[in-house]
Amino acid sequence: SAAAKARKLKSDLAAQVSPLPQLVAEPTDARSNSFVGTYEYLAPEIIKGEGHGSAVDWWTFGIFLYELLYGKTPFKGHGNEDTLANAVSLSLKFPQNPVVSFHARDLIRGLLIKEPENRLGSVKGAAEIKQHHFFEGLNWALIRCAIPPELPKFYDLGNVAPGGMSSQNESTKGQKEFQYTEVDLEFDMF
Repeated sequence: SAAAKARKLKSDLAAQVSPLPQLVAEPTDARSNSFVGTYEYLAPEIIKGEGHGSAVDWWTFGIFLYELLYGKTPFKGHGNEDTLANAVSLSLKFPQNPVVSFHARDLIRGLLIKEPENRLGSVKGAAEIKQHHFFEGLNWALIRCAIPPELPKFYDLGNVAPGGMSSQNESTKGQKEFQYTEVDLEFDMF
């Protein structure tokens, strides 16, 4: 029948069509020779004066994630010169504490590859980063529609007397009262 032939033709054509090329929206091959930035966040290619492209931004993102998760940057030295030398020569190491997921460490490891051409994000830009397992389950198309988590309650510590109740005046009426000692101060938000 004509309908069967049309279906077969469509399926044969579909088998021959290669997947659509992936659009990379940001330039990944533009180069610069500037030496600007915070020492702890500078990529090795900037430090070595080799010129650099957008891969330096992915390095910086990796340093930022590391600092968010561990509370320090990975190559910090005793001074600026040591920090720069460490970023160029030291291997990336992760502290045992706090415990950080494999996928988070893998993402950071990919972002902090010393050779910019091998660094995660250097070929396909943000699309490459977004496909990492760390972001699995995140719907990037709807991210701006997501409802953010509730902000923690604010307490004005200026109205709290050590070891006692908060002083009440006209400006603090209705605020929650709580006690604390110098040794142990607890917040609902932490």
